[in-house]
Amino acid sequence: MNTAGRALRNVFCFYYEGFKSMTLGKKLWIIILLKLFIMFFVLRLFFFPDFLNSKFETDQQKSEYVLDQLTQKK
Repeated sequence: MNTAGRALRNVFCFYYEGFKSMTLGKKLWIIILLKLFIMFFVLRLFFFPDFLNSKFETDQQKSEYVLDQLTQKK
């Protein structure tokens, strides 16, 4: 095994052993992952609709709209 592979294995073993011996940390990680899931998956469904796919049919139309919006002078 080369040096980079050995270093990667050592880093993995370090974190694996650390997470295995956690007690309170496991509960905190579950809370963190649950909050991330809610923020990125559940809220996205309700508050960030797929605007481009609902308004335009082709990629060309979508790209023209985005270009117009980015280069529009206000």
